[in-house]
Amino acid sequence: MATITMTPSAKPPSFPIPTTSSPTQRHLLTLLRDSCLSISHLKQIHAQTLKTTTTTSNNTNTIFLYSRIIHFAATHDYLSYASRILFHIDSPNSFTYNTLIRAYARSSLSHNKHLALSLYHRMLIHGVSPDNYTFPFVLISCAFLFAASETSQVHSQAIKMGFLRDNVHLNNSLVHAYASLDRLDLARRVFDGMTTHKNVVSWNVIIDGYARSGDYATALEIFREMQQGVLLFRPDRFTLQSVVLACGGLGALSLGMWAHAYMLLRGRENHHLLDLDLCINNSLVDMYCKCGSIALACQVFRDMPRRDVATWNAMIMGFSMHGLIKEAFDAFSRMGTMDGLLPNSITFVGILSACNHGGLVQEGRTYFDQMVHEYEIEPRIEHYGCMVDLLARAGFIEEALTMVSNIPFKPDAVIWRSLLDACCRKNADVGVSESLARQVFELEERELSTNSGGYVLLSKIYASASRWDDVGLIRRLMAREGIKKEPGCSSIEVDGAVHEFVAGDTSHPESHEIYETLDMIELRLRAIGYVPDSSQAPMVAEVDDMKRRSLCLHSERLAIAYGLINLRGVRTIRVLKNLRVCDDCHTVCKLISRVFDVEIVLRDRVRFHYFKSGTCSCMDYW
Repeated sequence: MATITMTPSAKPPSFPIPTTSSPTQRHLLTLLRDSCLSISHLKQIHAQTLKTTTTTSNNTNTIFLYSRIIHFAATHDYLSYASRILFHIDSPNSFTYNTLIRAYARSSLSHNKHLALSLYHRMLIHGVSPDNYTFPFVLISCAFLFAASETSQVHSQAIKMGFLRDNVHLNNSLVHAYASLDRLDLARRVFDGMTTHKNVVSWNVIIDGYARSGDYATALEIFREMQQGVLLFRPDRFTLQSVVLACGGLGALSLGMWAHAYMLLRGRENHHLLDLDLCINNSLVDMYCKCGSIALACQVFRDMPRRDVATWNAMIMGFSMHGLIKEAFDAFSRMGTMDGLLPNSITFVGILSACNHGGLVQEGRTYFDQMVHEYEIEPRIEHYGCMVDLLARAGFIEEALTMVSNIPFKPDAVIWRSLLDACCRKNADVGVSESLARQVFELEERELSTNSGGYVLLSKIYASASRWDDVGLIRRLMAREGIKKEPGCSSIEVDGAVHEFVAGDTSHPESHEIYETLDMIELRLRAIGYVPDSSQAPMVAEVDDMKRRSLCLHSERLAIAYGLINLRGVRTIRVLKNLRVCDDCHTVCKLISRVFDVEIVLRDRVRFHYFKSGTCSCMDYW
């Protein structure tokens, strides 16, 4: 057999040697513990073990010896070797199974995750009872594989065997598994059932679960509970990384700055840990970009001792979202010259988005060609989506259609909707728009989607062509299919608390003052000649006065009114909206910034808008 060499370990594995072992077993265990530094050493010890013992023996010490051999092979990534040993043992115990299940579960390969579940199944079939160390390893694989049924079965088994009570590690693994499956209701039930048996990891997994699912408000709410509980838990870097993610999603700048300051304080206590943590610094860059503070994002970026491709991608995407096209192009050029890094597919999503936000068609074509031919990156649906949207919104609808027809895979509904949106904005031919709408409806019907975007856009196209019967037909079709227009939702952070508003919201405690402020805003804007654009009103608004009123109730206007009430010397209002801002609200924001002498930073679904002195940073192109 050829000798297999490997890098020696820093030190041999440490473990106690049973006093009841035979002299031969003690000798082999001593060698394994004190002298085994490579797989070739292990094979020699294994060969000696085979000569002096039998795998069919039920002797506890013999099984312990084989378990330690399996453990060494598994922890040094010789999993197939370890599994062959296990399968030749007549009566392996739970420790033996756990050793290999853990190794498979911690492997980065999907195939090995499946093998961990298979090994757990084999363990049950052969009558070996799992212990409280088995379940957390199995649940790691369940989470990675999104194995919902297996997670429920493991949960039930743990309850039946009485391991769930007071076992914080097992409960944490269950919370993580359910959160990975996007079953946050079950994750929260397990978490709440832990009562006093929680640790920092317990809080981290539930906060991270909500943050990664997009429920940022709940993630921050649980974080506050963590800080206010009877048992105070000090947040660690994993907690704060999830908090920063949630702050970026909600646009909660002040809370994100607090988290950053806390990290800096802890960093000084831990030998500048923050300076060395690339992931946290990348999260901070991303958070500041999403919260509308590109200056702070740049400051974190400049102060980082080390940057990777993800760092540059976050910065390029941030510049793009803020409409800083030149800065995005410069960052793309500098990532190679400063840090010697090559762009990846995500980099080109950012740079093509920048072209899109600036309406720079020729630059977009150049970068797309560079991606394919110079960097040999295969275009993905996101790249085609950027290019199609760029071409269509700039009026090159025929070229955009040609690109869609040449995509080597089936375009998704998002691409067809972007084309339909461009047709709506450019008052394109109704027949072309209907053809595009059919593509959207067919794809969404196949995917059982209830997205209302295609219906709303087609309705607007019919309305602009005065085809009111067809507008009514679209409404009836939506009602019949149970499809509702996605409600507008906007949030604003005041005094560290995030306030959310939906269109026509009356649930806020200060609703009376908000609506009085809206009336005052409208009077002052009308006094300088503002006339509402009723074409932007919801589809259901029939009467002109109702259309006018419905525009005033758009969620971003409620948030801005609340911001005006609570300015308290601060002249910048930051609002985050889940939908694209409509033309009328865009006009109103420009006028409010001039009449009330405030800056409004509005992040909609597409990009940031900076309103100041009656103008917008997007130059009315979005």
